[in-house]
This record gives sequence, C-alpha cells and structure tokens, in this order.
Amino acid sequence: MKIIVDLKERSYPILIERKALYHIQDVIDTNRKIAIICDDFIPDTWIEIVKSQCPNSMVFKFPQGENSKCIQQFQYLLEQCIQFQMTRKDAIIAIGGGVTGDLAGFVAASYMRGIDFYNIPTTILSQVDSSVGGKVAIDMGSYKNIVGAFYQPKGVLIDPDVLSTLSIRQQHNGLVEALKMGLILDEKLVEAFEQDVLDLEYIISRSIDLKRIIVEQDEKESHLRKILNFGHTIGHAIESAYGLDTYYHGECVAMGMLFFIKDKDLKQRVLKIYESLSLPVVPDYDVDVLMNCIVHDKKSSEKTVSIISIEKAGQYKIEEMSYNLIRDILERGPYEK
Repeated sequence: MKIIVDLKERSYPILIERKALYHIQDVIDTNRKIAIICDDFIPDTWIEIVKSQCPNSMVFKFPQGENSKCIQQFQYLLEQCIQFQMTRKDAIIAIGGGVTGDLAGFVAASYMRGIDFYNIPTTILSQVDSSVGGKVAIDMGSYKNIVGAFYQPKGVLIDPDVLSTLSIRQQHNGLVEALKMGLILDEKLVEAFEQDVLDLEYIISRSIDLKRIIVEQDEKESHLRKILNFGHTIGHAIESAYGLDTYYHGECVAMGMLFFIKDKDLKQRVLKIYESLSLPVVPDYDVDVLMNCIVHDKKSSEKTVSIISIEKAGQYKIEEMSYNLIRDILERGPYEK
C-alpha cells in the first residue's frame, strides 16, 4: 500500500510492501549521486540490493549504536559527502533504524542547506515512528535529540521482509511505539496487541497512518503533535540516566508511559502486554538524576513540561505540569495502584 503524507510542497509517499527493497525506483530517483548511509551492523544483503539499483553511489558506514548519533559522526558523514563531490541535485538514502534515520537525515538537512533524503527503515521502531514526520537530530552528551531540525524526507520505503534479521528484543522494542499510538488514538490498535498472534503488517500500517494524520495537522510540533511524546518525558530521562545503551528506546518509552496511564484497568492491560513482549521492568531510579534530565529536555520550558496522560485507551489529555508535580509522580513510582 502507498500512503501520502500531505504537506503541500513537502508531501511525500510512504510505500509499504513486501519486496519493496527490490524496486526502490518506485519511490527514489536513483539517476544521480547517491550516498547510502548505514551503520556497520546492517546486513550486507540489504545494502547490496539497494546499491545495485543506484549506478553512481557510495556507502558510508558508522558504528552501530546511539553513541554514534553525535557531532563527530555528523562531521564525518558531511566530510564523506564533500569528498564524493555531491551537489544539491544529489541525494542521501538512510538504511537502518532510528539512529541512522536521525543522523543521515540531519546530514541531508545540513549539506548545502539541504539535499534530497530518503528513508528505508529496517527496524519496527523506525518503521512505525521515526521514519515518518521529518524529525532529524543528533545527541549532545547524554541529551537526546537536542540538536536537529524538521526536515521531511522525499520518500519512505518500508519492506516488512527486512524485519526477519531483527532479534526478538528489537522487534518488541519497536512495537512499543505502535502500542503508544494505540493508547493515545485508537483502542482497536491496543486490542491488536492482546491477540495470541500479532498481525505485524496491520500494526505497522495502522501506526503509520495514525502518525500521518497527526503530522499533516501539526508538522513542527506546535500543538497536536505533542501527543506523540506520550511516555517520552520520563522515558528519555531513564534512557539518558542509564547511558543510552542499557535499555532500548522503546523499552524506556514503555516505562515512561506507565507513569501517565490514569485508568487502573487500562494500566493492568498494558502491563500484561508488556509481559507478553518481555519488556524490562522500571529500574530503581534516582529521582534527582531523572529530574535533572527532565529539566534539560528540549520539550521543557522554564517552569513546566508538556505531559500527555491517558484517561482511557484512545483518549489523551495534554497538560502543562510543574516540575514539583513530576517529582511527586516519580516518587510515587509507576506501579502505584
């Protein structure tokens, strides 16, 4: 199926199709210089399939992991683009997960003030979330996504077959972002997680379509798009406090969501889903450490943070919450009944 993100002159297609990796020209103009950016853990099979369809291309790799989403790798990739003598008419293709999309997208946004960028996400997390919407960024120290831009791709190509190389933990990590979409917007999507066998194609396509609806209404997160940050305020703090590598991003978002699910019955349903996905429990955190991360989060203002809470599945509330109240919530813990 093909979904169009309608952003006027910045509109772009999202192709969701098995074997789509074998005909990328359906979305990407490959008759120019192409920089293929990926980490060093992406299977060579996927890279070669894409490269074989790009007659004038180079592959630029960086070390796997969140730590590579940094100014040093950003500079390295820009230098590679310069050495490849890329022009404003050329393009970057990202193949990989959220780190690759964020990093390669920010390179594309910055090189010559912006060249075409295409995203081929290869993890569930990036397919259902970060590949759509144009948020690109790097981290600075322990502060996630603190330097970045809104820069829409020219196209997104999603091939569910590439998920076959993911570990079960990585698959479950990515599914958290899809569950998040259901909790804030669509109870039927939550119910899909309560089935004995998960319909991944339905979960992926429905999640993407829900995100498309939000991005079309609020491209640069001035109001409605804030709801996509559900679970991220405390989740990002846990991710930062534990060094970005102890837990995966989706696992931290799962932890963060628990603090703001107000309906007790819904929270128990969610905890059962977490158990079925073998997600880690919330660690014994230091409140002061997490608060320091929250205060420095880019979504925070001088006195408050925009918090998304869930009353019922598919029903959200946006509220400006004081730091004192967030501290109280952290001190009570996520499993308060």
